[in-house]
Amino acid sequence: MNPIAPPWTTLVDVASLAAALPSPGHADTRPSAGAALRLVDARFSLADPASGAAGHAAGHLPGAVYADLDRDLADLSRPGHGRHPLPDSDAFAATLGRWGIGADTQVVVYDAGDGSMAAARLWWLLRLIGHRRAAVLDGGLAAWQAAGQPVSATAVAPAPLPPYPGRFDPAQVVTAGEVAARLAEPPGWLIDARAGERYRGDVEPLDRVAGHVPGARNRPFALNLRDGRLRPAAELRAELEPLLGGHAPAQAVLMCGSGVTACHLLLAFEAAGLPGARVFADSWSGWSSDPSRPVERG
Repeated sequence: MNPIAPPWTTLVDVASLAAALPSPGHADTRPSAGAALRLVDARFSLADPASGAAGHAAGHLPGAVYADLDRDLADLSRPGHGRHPLPDSDAFAATLGRWGIGADTQVVVYDAGDGSMAAARLWWLLRLIGHRRAAVLDGGLAAWQAAGQPVSATAVAPAPLPPYPGRFDPAQVVTAGEVAARLAEPPGWLIDARAGERYRGDVEPLDRVAGHVPGARNRPFALNLRDGRLRPAAELRAELEPLLGGHAPAQAVLMCGSGVTACHLLLAFEAAGLPGARVFADSWSGWSSDPSRPVERG
């Protein structure tokens, strides 16, 4: 396999990834143990949770394994933590080992297109467990196929490794208690990545209460995209930095409906050169599950 240098830690484009892969005739038969590169397909649809795995089976980037948002990137058995609670750290470490991901593996994650469902979620979880050699394929499967690159329907069974040698860093995960304690701070520290109509409370198709955390600013994640790819870093920075209201990026907390598209907003902040923001993992679905917590609309 071609060497990966320098490490990809945020985004990788189709041409760079294609150049790093083996020739198509050998992509699905190469030895997996100790591989320098692991591709992970994280396609998911909230409307049809089974469609991601079905799409993967029908055709995926050569050599890619599949990550299911509900099963691998969340623990749905944890009540009170929103619709996509964080998985157990040890369970996630074991999952990475099962996928053949070790401390030195370069991971590239993709989904159907823009990275929001759920490539950026897996990218964030990898960072959370201490793995920095991880990037999202800019434009995902759609960009890969538009460039005429091959897909494969061959099932991939990587040679398993021991559980990943790391644990989630709790300091990087914002809790509902921390959010509640900061409500009196000037705006700019809390940014909500949901669409404007959900943030305002005009509609709420998924969660029990409509609206947003008082004082949160709105930055729909789709504004960070153009033609399914992240916009240039300078453009992103020019729009994201003013949202902070003078707060340092490391003081910022990012949220969404269930802690998935917030990770995409984090990816945009990092790509824009505004590193250090953290994710409110429970997000709106967790916050609004407690009727004693305040809600703002409009």
